[in-house]
Amino acid sequence: MKLSHVDNKGNAIMVDVSSKEPNLRTASASAEVILSRELLLLIKDGSLEKGDVLSASRIAGIQAAKKTSELIPLCHNIFISSVAVDFVIDEKETSIKIKSTVKTNSQTGVEMEALTSVSVAALTIYDMCKAVDKSIVIKNIHLLSKTGGKSGTYAAK
Repeated sequence: MKLSHVDNKGNAIMVDVSSKEPNLRTASASAEVILSRELLLLIKDGSLEKGDVLSASRIAGIQAAKKTSELIPLCHNIFISSVAVDFVIDEKETSIKIKSTVKTNSQTGVEMEALTSVSVAALTIYDMCKAVDKSIVIKNIHLLSKTGGKSGTYAAK
């Protein structure tokens, strides 16, 4: 299998997408943040000293999707039509599940934008909560689905 970001001499390259037709592309990714029960209740109640953790995390996730090409080498700078960042608080697992869905009408996909979005959203939760508990765990960052483009539809199993 040949990697798309490597030329025949092994040099890193940016994939040329200029001949591709723009079409609707979407991607969703998720991450999970494991917290102590005490910290989860502080977040849920909105009583953490630093403020509304989930609102700040949502904004960070949206900003991260928009800045992906500045963070990931060889990633295309594309127009993003939509970014939605959502959270599910799981009291039984003492976790927050993050999901980001990104859309574009472009020549290349938005998988990296969705993955960057959930990663930075999770890191923002950590940053806002580390004064209370440094044992927070960020895990399970992965692509859930993508649509559009030559490779078609993908859905995680």
